[in-house]
Amino acid sequence: MDILKIMGLPEGYCTRHTDMPNHLQTKAKTLCWEYNQTSPTETERRAEILQQLFGTCHPLTFIEPSFRCDYGFHIHTHGLTIINYNCVILDTSPVHIGANAFIGPGVCLACAGHAMDAAQRGEGIGTSAPITLENDVWIGANATVCGGVTIGAGSVIGAGSVVTHDIPRGVLAAGNPCRVLRPITEKDRITPLEITPDRK
Repeated sequence: MDILKIMGLPEGYCTRHTDMPNHLQTKAKTLCWEYNQTSPTETERRAEILQQLFGTCHPLTFIEPSFRCDYGFHIHTHGLTIINYNCVILDTSPVHIGANAFIGPGVCLACAGHAMDAAQRGEGIGTSAPITLENDVWIGANATVCGGVTIGAGSVIGAGSVVTHDIPRGVLAAGNPCRVLRPITEKDRITPLEITPDRK
């Protein structure tokens, strides 16, 4: 099967580095570089670049530089997506980001992996599996989500976590390895301050 078709499958795969279409990373690296050079006021230019870079890019996708990815065309945003500084997405498989996603600074979504066996790893044999963030997910700063993981709708991943297995819906999960701490309930609702507009 063609490597691009394999990369786009909804399940994981194993391949040699020589089989990967590394030449296709040039476009992504160039667009990431251009994006990371933009001024904070160049919102339209940023939107244009993301439309060129991602496979699916919802208009309400906002990313703070610096941002890096492998291919770009395997990244799909499906609603409001806020990605903070220094995010890395290794999209050797599809990455689906649901609506109302909040991704903290320093987060890594890593579909790609390497062989556990040292000899195979030295030969450039690697793995990849998709990542899915369902709707309303918040991933805290400096968390890592590994390939093959689905994070359920409404869940929160604590800062610094390493997510190696699926996380169910509507829970707070944290740690290394990341584990469910408790469900998110009505007690977690907060009341914002009432701010009076400044009248001059």
